[in-house]
Formats: sequence, structure tokens, C-alpha cells
Amino acid sequence: MEETQEMPVISVSNLEKVYSGGVHAVRGVSFDVMPGQVVVIIGSSGSGKSTVLRCINRLIEPTAGEIYLEDVQINDKSTDINFIRSEIGMVFQSFELFAHLKIIDNVTLGLRKVRGFNREEAEQIAMDAITKVDIADKVDFYPGQLSGGQKQRVAIARALAMNPKVMLFDEPTSALDPELIGSVLQSIKKLANEGMTMIIVTHEIGFAKEVGDWIIYMDKGLIVESGPPDKILVNPKSERLKQFLGQILHVE
Repeated sequence: MEETQEMPVISVSNLEKVYSGGVHAVRGVSFDVMPGQVVVIIGSSGSGKSTVLRCINRLIEPTAGEIYLEDVQINDKSTDINFIRSEIGMVFQSFELFAHLKIIDNVTLGLRKVRGFNREEAEQIAMDAITKVDIADKVDFYPGQLSGGQKQRVAIARALAMNPKVMLFDEPTSALDPELIGSVLQSIKKLANEGMTMIIVTHEIGFAKEVGDWIIYMDKGLIVESGPPDKILVNPKSERLKQFLGQILHVE
């Protein structure tokens, strides 16, 4: 009997992004993300990490290449982008919460408007997600009443509630005060342990090593080196990655 090959959740092939003005942000980037895998992308600011994530969610249009969510080509003009975004959860640096809505309403909004659940069903699903990130006591608060770390956990709950096939995290702790970072990383780690498929862009190298199944190091729009964390982060081959880790670990 033939083995059936598992299909990647996300497949990126020869991705290119050139911005107007000729800035070549991403150059021939290719990688797959398998079900339940956590892929962590590291690299200096301006290396193209966030551009890759935004291309995957089609927040920006790739210049060339192909991106697939399972068997659906994300960057095909005929693909329903709202469907894609409902299947791919995205957590940004800056939370992107609605200030005029309570936490429970921030999390239920997509469930009601996109998934079509009634209020009661949406609130039940939302509470499950909110409980997972340990902010169940804040459901009737407004975003302005929360710390940065709590807001980011609400953003994670909102994405999680939609039951996406993959979660994208774009430097989820970069806007937080140092003492608030741990709670957010703990929430993401819990999702990883539960088997959520994730792509994480982060500067937190210790966290990348702990939670990542596969590390991608980018520099100047290219994938310079990739592999499991115990090889990439402990015994890097390229001089560029050695230098990058030296600088990051020295700062930390």
C-alpha cells in the first residue's frame, strides 16, 4: 500500500517582492509548513521577514512566486481573499483591537460577521479562546483598560477563535515592555504544545529555540540558512548567522 504524502498547510515557492522604488525585499524565498509544525523566521530588521508573512496573508501582493494554503493558491487573482484570511490567523505587533468594543466583542466580531455564528454561539467559542490565553477575567473590559501584554493576548484569542488552519505572528512581543513579554510567549507556547500550525517572526532567540521545529534565518531578502533549532541556533554554518546571533545574544 502506498504511503500518502502529507500536504503542507502553507507552501511558499520562489517568492519575490519588489516595492516601488526598486527595493527588493524578498528574493526567491521557498519553504513549506507542515500540519502542526512551528516555523520561526529570524533575521535583522529589514531582512524581509515581515514581508513574507504579509505576502502569505495577501496584505501585500507578491511580485512573483506562488503561495498555497493547502491546495488553494493564495496569490491567484481569482482566490477569495476573505476566505483565505478567515483560514489564516494573523497577530500583529500593534494588537489592532477596536478601542470602542469590549474584549468579548473584539473576539466575537469575526465569528459573527465572517463565520456566521449567532451571538450566543460566538460568545461560547470566544470564551474558550479567551480562557486559553488566560484573560477570562477581562472580557467586559475595553482595550484601553488593559496592559500591552493583555491586549496582545486578546489579539491571539481573536485569531484563535476563528479556528484557523495556521497562525502567523509578526514580532508579537516587539511593542511590549520587557516584563509583559513572558505572558504572551507563554500563550503562544501553549498553542504550539496543542499542535497549532504556526509561522512566527521574532527576535526572541531563546523562545525560537524552545518552541520552533524549524528555524529560517533571513538576510537581505534571502533565506541564508534553515534547519532545526539545535543545529541552526547552536551550531550555525554561515558567517552572517554567526554574526547575527552574536549580536542578538550579546544584547540579551
